Amino acid sequence: MMTVILTSLTILAVLLGPILVKPIERNTEIFFLLIGVLTACVMRQFDATLVRAALTEPLSFTVAVLVFGATFRLLRDYLDQVLCRVIRLLDPRILCFCLAIVLGFLAAFITPVVSALVFVEAVSLLRCERWAEIAATVFACFAIGFGAGLTPLGMPGIAVVLRSLHADFWYLTHLLGPFVVVGVILAAVPILFLPFASSEPLDTTQEKDSWWTVLLIRPGKVYVFIAGLVALSGGLRPVVDAYIHRLPEGLLFWMNTLSAVVNNSTLAAVEISPSLSMNQQRAAFLGLLISGGALVTGNIPNIVAASRLGITSREWARIGLGTGVLLLIFCFAVLHSMAFFQ
Repeated sequence: MMTVILTSLTILAVLLGPILVKPIERNTEIFFLLIGVLTACVMRQFDATLVRAALTEPLSFTVAVLVFGATFRLLRDYLDQVLCRVIRLLDPRILCFCLAIVLGFLAAFITPVVSALVFVEAVSLLRCERWAEIAATVFACFAIGFGAGLTPLGMPGIAVVLRSLHADFWYLTHLLGPFVVVGVILAAVPILFLPFASSEPLDTTQEKDSWWTVLLIRPGKVYVFIAGLVALSGGLRPVVDAYIHRLPEGLLFWMNTLSAVVNNSTLAAVEISPSLSMNQQRAAFLGLLISGGALVTGNIPNIVAASRLGITSREWARIGLGTGVLLLIFCFAVLHSMAFFQ
């Protein structure tokens, strides 16, 4: 019982802390590292394996942020010119909508981190109003999170799950394909209604990020953030294992809203096993994919995008929570109707 209470308090702190407390909002990365380590210690999960995972798992994402950030920094002037030409032919709303859909589906093959980096670099070049920039990024990350569910390349660690199921590379595509296609499109559609008025002329020289920011500060923040999430996921793992495993598909779907806080791959690795029916697996995966876009902490692409554009947890939650709830309700209604007609 005490474990459940501690877990509930931890989740509340993670959900509300960055939104309600200004110092936490300004230092989200440090907050997640501290609360992740504290949770792992309290739950007696802090061991050499967890430390090794927290040190190594962020490396690939951090390197991606560093390499792509440096590449876009070097090509900034050229990309400005290309974008100006594209916008003369295409409305910014159409451009961002198409980018969100294309990058959403490509996320399953080029990884969601790369998809998110490409989108945020493109939207930052548009120099639109701050609110529109944030909203477009949140909607695009929902689309990217959906698309990532088509293959194990899009969800790190899911290869382990597929091995336990004796499933092939395309298993997730067969299991989730129609839902992912509809989800990517639905997530991207709101972009078409955003006010993409440019806050400054596109031919205005925009201040570039310093090399110090590109090569050290931004990758460092991403590394610390992900390390904290790994520690937090490891700390919560016993509770997830004890109370979520083999629940009915409806409960699995809604319980996986924990994905807004706990790493997708961790939950999937704990929950998905050959003992679950395909309907249970589908419900569990869809709950993970949708909830992952609701908060900055839900997906690695969210963290990367928020870090690049300086989006706070509160700014993300204002758009992400409402969008996530609507998508969850719609998806649950479809799943429920499928079960009814079977």
